[in-house]
Amino acid sequence: MEHEITHENIDARHAEKMRKKKAARDKIMASKTHEKGLLIVHTGKGKGKTSAALGMVVRAIGHGMKVGVVQFVKGAMSTGERKVFDAFSENVEFRPMGEGFTWDTQDRARDIAAARAAWEETRRMIEDPAYHMVLADELNIALRYDYLPLAEVLEVVTARAEMKHVIITGRNAPEALIEAADLVTEMTMVKHPFRSGVKAQAGIEF
Repeated sequence: MEHEITHENIDARHAEKMRKKKAARDKIMASKTHEKGLLIVHTGKGKGKTSAALGMVVRAIGHGMKVGVVQFVKGAMSTGERKVFDAFSENVEFRPMGEGFTWDTQDRARDIAAARAAWEETRRMIEDPAYHMVLADELNIALRYDYLPLAEVLEVVTARAEMKHVIITGRNAPEALIEAADLVTEMTMVKHPFRSGVKAQAGIEF
């Protein structure tokens, strides 16, 4: 039969489809020639904001880049990432400076002081040309509770060096930060084991 379906013509159609797709993709990629430091925001209610940011840190380490990581909430507990990054101390300065969530401390003044100390470390790293990438983990939480002035944060991140990457994570990213960012990803929660009574586990949450 003239139009008989065989493995051979299925494979041929697939190869032709992929050839056209590759040609189109190559044309798009050829037009992307500019490099710059990115302001990256991971926000949303879904899990994975910090994990995705730490994945970028690992990539940067692989390229021999120096990275600064400041955690605005985590710090009161030992985490797996801290133990890993301790093995790459020449590439990563890892500073867990939080004392837990605000409902853990129940002390606004103490939370503000901790956020300020973490921000000063973040600012130092952003302004230091030795760092190629800076991760401000859960900074959005500090901004949401007005522990830090948003205008001050925006001023520093937008004045960063041309090739410096800054990553900011946490729920409820302010609209002004989203507007200023080059890359914004919103994590959407579809299903979470916590709702089924499963507690936070080593290797998954910390």
